[in-house]
Amino acid sequence: MSARTIRRRLQQSGLSARRPLLGVPLTQNHRRLRHQWCDERRMWAVECNEIVFTDESRICLKHHDGRIRVWRHRGERILNSCVMHRHTGPAPDIKVWGGIGYHSRTPLVRIAGTLNSQRYISEVLEPIVLPYLQGLATAIFQQDNARSHVAYIVHMFFVNHQIELLPWPARSPDLSPIENMWSMVAQRLTQISPPAATPVNFGNVWKLLGLLCPKNTSKVSMNQCRSVWQRRSSTMAVTLATDSGRNHTLQKSINLINMLSTK
Repeated sequence: MSARTIRRRLQQSGLSARRPLLGVPLTQNHRRLRHQWCDERRMWAVECNEIVFTDESRICLKHHDGRIRVWRHRGERILNSCVMHRHTGPAPDIKVWGGIGYHSRTPLVRIAGTLNSQRYISEVLEPIVLPYLQGLATAIFQQDNARSHVAYIVHMFFVNHQIELLPWPARSPDLSPIENMWSMVAQRLTQISPPAATPVNFGNVWKLLGLLCPKNTSKVSMNQCRSVWQRRSSTMAVTLATDSGRNHTLQKSINLINMLSTK
């Protein structure tokens, strides 16, 4: 049976070719802990609105998705109007730390160089996190398991300041809604012309997409960020419904391909 016939049969079954979703490799222990984490919190309602999700992100300031097209005639490939100029070296980027809650957001912190545990305390936790959490009635602080986050001095900082931490399963960025916010910020930055794509604009985009104060009249943010929270719930549901880390739709496709290949 030819590959063309197999593709046609797959399309007739309602399947279509798509770019694969990128994800981190998970062991059986990772999957078990992720499933346990979601199962213990699947009934959370008010508690979820008290979580402050935080993360660092490195975003390229001059980037395209490779799908830019130009209309030209044959032989016009090297015309200047048909050439997209870009640097061959590393593209300029910016690394930042930020956090979002259900009704508010933290200021954006630009990070230069490597963020170790001492810098995490002196540049993020003390000047940003403490004042922010003190302005909230109740809060559960979330961070991933980066080395700078789980160091002993950082752990003692949270203990001394009585900050409640949300236990976080390893290799689970998909469970944090702030990852969706970084994607929104990156998408908005690609819409800015290259000369204007600066760290200043990065902060402006963050203010636009972050959860703004009620007095702000922006029409963006609130709906977008609450939809991000809904994605978090659906992601937990998918994690709970996943059997041994294999999506049922993917397994159905594999079974269909195997069946066609044996004919």
